[in-house]
Amino acid sequence: MSKGKLAWSLRPVEPAEGSRRRLWTRRAAYSIIVSMNSAQAGPSGAKTPEAAAPIPPSIPLTNGGALALTFIGSGSAFSKRFFQNNLLVVKGEDHLLIDCGTRTPEALSKIGLSVGKIRNYLITHTHADHIGGLEEVMLVNRYALRQKTTMVITDKLRKILWTMSLRGGAAYNEIHNGIPLAFEDYWDAIVPEKVRGGSRELCEARIGGITVRLFRTNHIPSSASDWKNAFLSYGVVLDGRVLFTSDTRYDPEMVLELDAEHRFQAIFHDCQLFTGGVHASLEELASLPAEIRAKTRLMHYGDNIDSFAARIEERGFAGIVRQWETYDFA
Repeated sequence: MSKGKLAWSLRPVEPAEGSRRRLWTRRAAYSIIVSMNSAQAGPSGAKTPEAAAPIPPSIPLTNGGALALTFIGSGSAFSKRFFQNNLLVVKGEDHLLIDCGTRTPEALSKIGLSVGKIRNYLITHTHADHIGGLEEVMLVNRYALRQKTTMVITDKLRKILWTMSLRGGAAYNEIHNGIPLAFEDYWDAIVPEKVRGGSRELCEARIGGITVRLFRTNHIPSSASDWKNAFLSYGVVLDGRVLFTSDTRYDPEMVLELDAEHRFQAIFHDCQLFTGGVHASLEELASLPAEIRAKTRLMHYGDNIDSFAARIEERGFAGIVRQWETYDFA
């Protein structure tokens, strides 16, 4: 259906006087959504961009012991080309999926995996592009595979995730003695332990041979002055070598402090292609020191990333994350 026909089909009959403001608000919201999709869409008939590596036949969940990072998706919440920015971590006999967005089960299926094969999950915050696939994870594991899986999650985030997001689709599938299901019926939790002397509520957990450190980020709302006043969200340090920011606004102090402590081999940083809102922008990140930019790959970008390739190279970044590609750290 063309945009013109869609717009025509949404045109209401003349509203009563008291409802004019409500209908205008709906029209404005619709216009915003259409504008966002148009801005992120690639040119008609465009070839596969540099951001999308060839789809591998399968991604193994074990390896020889290197820290291997594969981006199941690399796009923003609204991406129609690159799935959502979720990361599969594999090291030796152990694996971990960081975030599981609405389209992640579909993305996993393209590389020979399923949500039932992923045994360990870590959630950074509760936007749908990071948790939207979890209901499928729970239902497949409980009712098809008859197993629980593991989630790395802080106590604070677990309460928010269950009561504000997952409970509605999971709690009332069974009632026992008048009591609905709880988080613990679906998940075994690994609760990270607080790191003494760490800033940003730093905490640490181990998943076999993989060590993760979680730290608070400043993501939402856009009015939050710092991470202390922001809604709960986390970034992740992997094995003390790699920084994965997940979603965050521009926060140079966070990046520089963490890099001073860890001297990262690589940084994977949230990046939107315009300035404003609740994500770091390309132009903001370009003001980071050159040595930081040189080891930073950009992720969580819009579908129009193709047109920014020259600008990203000129500003001295390591590049962008490529969906499906594996990054190895020996």
